[in-house]
Amino acid sequence: MRQLPPSPGFRACLLGAALLTVSLLAGAAPACPPEPRALTAEQLQARPPADRGLLWRISRAGRSAYLYGSIHVGKPGWSHPGPRLRAALQDSDSLALELDPGDPALAQELAAALAARPLAPDAALQPRLERQRAAACLPPEPFADLHPLMQALTLSVLAARWEGMDPAFGQEQALAAQARARRWPVFSLETAAQQVEALLPQDAGQARRMTAELLTQLEQGSARRVLRRLGQAWERGDLEQLARYESWCGCADSPEDRDFLRRVNDARNPGLADGIAALHAQGHRLFIAVGALHMTGPQGLPRLLAQRGFTVERLPLRR
Repeated sequence: MRQLPPSPGFRACLLGAALLTVSLLAGAAPACPPEPRALTAEQLQARPPADRGLLWRISRAGRSAYLYGSIHVGKPGWSHPGPRLRAALQDSDSLALELDPGDPALAQELAAALAARPLAPDAALQPRLERQRAAACLPPEPFADLHPLMQALTLSVLAARWEGMDPAFGQEQALAAQARARRWPVFSLETAAQQVEALLPQDAGQARRMTAELLTQLEQGSARRVLRRLGQAWERGDLEQLARYESWCGCADSPEDRDFLRRVNDARNPGLADGIAALHAQGHRLFIAVGALHMTGPQGLPRLLAQRGFTVERLPLRR
């Protein structure tokens, strides 16, 4: 049995709350998704790490910080930063994430936030969730105790394993480990309750419809295809492709879907920007890692930080 460490399916693979639930789950079976393995020293020497993702330098009041568009699942090689990212990390003294995956209090906060949003099991959805749980090689407990929509979101995140990507190699995991090795403070820009508030609708009917849609995408294999395309766009640092996410994700076909995407992405960005500005004002030399989709559109973090008086410069990465 392998333990999947905590780390953002196709609709919410960039949400830390969904990924935190992965820390509760483990499993193994002959038909399980392939398990990625960390690169050996010989492999790293043969192919030096390349830079991936998107990086900006933000400056205000004579001090700079780095804003990094991350992805919450990854391949083994993605855990090792390339030269430009290493230089940015060397120029920093603290790390800011949406949620710190190494904070033991977050699991309790998440459990409390989910308990405040109960949803009774649905006779039509439960067999479908059970089939997908078994296909993902997860044990029945504690998975069955999760909110049904959180079950579907977690399964969507874990579908990335069939594409060679795993929460164990997400950028947050790697960066948090490096920060703690350097004895840096690690800051969470949000709380588990805030992410659950964005993620889970108050309306039970809407929550069940979203659960059914996610299950359909898993059953049809489209969740994996979208995760694969998302990972490829992130690896290339293709901001234009990421900005067109709604046009190819298959998750924005109705006004309700589009409202959901705005709530989990754009609507959170002002709070994230305010948190970054506050930490910067305290004198920290920040390296900030936030899901790459938060960098896109009129409400993207680079634009919001510019509105808050930062000079924002996109830095080319050496790939």
